Amino acid sequence: MAAASESGNCSAWAAKDPSGVLSPHSFNRRTVRHDDVSLRITHCGVCYADVIWTKNRHNDSVYPLVPGHEIAGVVTEVGSDVKGFKLGDHVAVGTYVNSCRDCDNCNSFLENHCSKFVFTFNGVDTDGTVTKGGYSSHIVVHERYCYKIPDGYPLEKAAPLVCAGITVYSPMMRHNMNQPGKSLGVIGLGGLGHMAVKFGKAFGLKVTVLSTSESKRDEAISLLGADNFVVSSDKTQMESLKNSLDFIVDTASGDHPFDPYLALLKVRGLMALVGFPGEIRVHPATLNLGARTLSGSVTGGTKDTQEMINFCAANKIYPDIEVIKIDYINEALERLVNRDVRYRFVIDIESSLK
Repeated sequence: MAAASESGNCSAWAAKDPSGVLSPHSFNRRTVRHDDVSLRITHCGVCYADVIWTKNRHNDSVYPLVPGHEIAGVVTEVGSDVKGFKLGDHVAVGTYVNSCRDCDNCNSFLENHCSKFVFTFNGVDTDGTVTKGGYSSHIVVHERYCYKIPDGYPLEKAAPLVCAGITVYSPMMRHNMNQPGKSLGVIGLGGLGHMAVKFGKAFGLKVTVLSTSESKRDEAISLLGADNFVVSSDKTQMESLKNSLDFIVDTASGDHPFDPYLALLKVRGLMALVGFPGEIRVHPATLNLGARTLSGSVTGGTKDTQEMINFCAANKIYPDIEVIKIDYINEALERLVNRDVRYRFVIDIESSLK
């Protein structure tokens, strides 16, 4: 069992420097305020964002850094004014833990676009403290940023929903991709891409997976239920798909050309970009001559997130995960960098962090 190396009320694993290597750590969480919920963390998903910030790739990491923004657990304490949660509730916390709660975006439940949005880890909260994430024993958050997990939905499966799940669900719903019989292309078959396939099938769409790797054909079709698979580097296969898709969800964060994918869209088709490639280059004619749309999206608001969790529970949609112990996290992050995971690592915090 992993043990904390310093004093504090919260056990954790943290990166201490830009090497990104994590080791046992402890720190103090705030006490529960009148509008807070405290939860004992049972599971935490592993997102590529954890790699980015533990290794200081944006030159803004504050160490020691405790990553993790796909959090699931059990409520252990609620503030005096909290009405929506009670002790023992199964809950999740996602990519942000605060916002101003008073701007147009917050009032429209688009808190993820609030100018005072606070990341779950390596963010600066309103009291000036640096936030620490879910690779830890418990977390205290304002009730607005806590989501109910319906009875019977496994906590380990719920954790990835609040990042990987909502990141694709939000633009799919916003752009009316839930129309049975329409066609959807999914670029990339990782943590986000496999959830886009699952949502697409639940919406009644004809789903085509677009991947650079022929080796993913069988898992895309046999495991995830995609209707078609196209190797994007094969010009003949791509040519056969031109002007045939109503929608595309692009989950790829590596640099890739956009024109060949946009050309797959029908007239007035739409591509939702949820990955973060280094740059985007598009010839205007690719968009203009087909009246096509390229739209960006990042995570989702609190209302959409709760709706997505409820939808997954009602339709028995579960992310495919590999459960690990906390002391395997450095190996898991290395495997994630090498794309060696199907499709999300989830840390069993409850049984391995002591």
